[in-house]
Amino acid sequence: MKLVTCVHHGETFVGRVSGDSVQMLVRQNAPVPAMLDMIAGGPARWLELARMQPLSSAPLAAVELLAPIPRPAKNIMCLGKNYLEHAREVYAAQGKELQIPAHTAVFTKAPNTANGPHAPIPFDAAITTQLDWEVELAVVIGIGGKNIAREAALRHVFGYMVLNDVSARDIQYRHQQFFLGKSLDGSCPMGPWIVTSDELLDPHNLQLRCWVNGVLKQDSNTAQLMLDVAGAIAVLSHGRTLEPGDIIATGTPEGVGFARKPPEFLAAGDVVECEVEGIGRLRNAVVAVGA
Repeated sequence: MKLVTCVHHGETFVGRVSGDSVQMLVRQNAPVPAMLDMIAGGPARWLELARMQPLSSAPLAAVELLAPIPRPAKNIMCLGKNYLEHAREVYAAQGKELQIPAHTAVFTKAPNTANGPHAPIPFDAAITTQLDWEVELAVVIGIGGKNIAREAALRHVFGYMVLNDVSARDIQYRHQQFFLGKSLDGSCPMGPWIVTSDELLDPHNLQLRCWVNGVLKQDSNTAQLMLDVAGAIAVLSHGRTLEPGDIIATGTPEGVGFARKPPEFLAAGDVVECEVEGIGRLRNAVVAVGA
């Protein structure tokens, strides 16, 4: 299934994409996002979603797609420098030799970063002048667990999304940590839907690309992940419980803006498109906000 959270005629629904239309399945009428309720319901609820008769339907073009999980319950977990060539370009940009750490870097983005697949990315030049793009494969946990074995990890996945880990590089490096530079409002477009894991059996051979104003900036494959999806779930559940609806961003490949010569950053009026094979494409305009 391809599951969306969308707005149609002023109401918010969880919907199921069928061709070029959306079938409205569940109204959003509670404080907890309906998609989180559906995911937390477990396999029996997922099967019900697949079989459910729609309340109504509409063309995709007639609905507003929100982030599939509009307000994550917790911070989005992210893997840093998880593609070899991206790690190489980061160290080169810093004038350092490549070093592969024994353990993958992990940071988080706050829930307020969640943004829709076609929504504007806010840009406030008084806050940052070094806004960067990062196309990533995102994993949505379906079945929670602690100390999950790598061999069993993919059975805990509900589905997959495209994610753009928009980053304010000046803030990120000023503070010598990632959280503030990664957590500006609206800095995590995701979607355009969740493709459930039964329809995407192998997440480890998917082409992912990013364009800025139609120019290809990133072009790689998830086969190049250093810590793959199964490994990431094992690491992130080590000593801590992953829960239904948790989101994991698996890292970005080479081609980010700050590592280019000369560096490139986003500005108001730019359009960023991020695509992962077998899932879909995000298209977000950068829009000026603030004074």
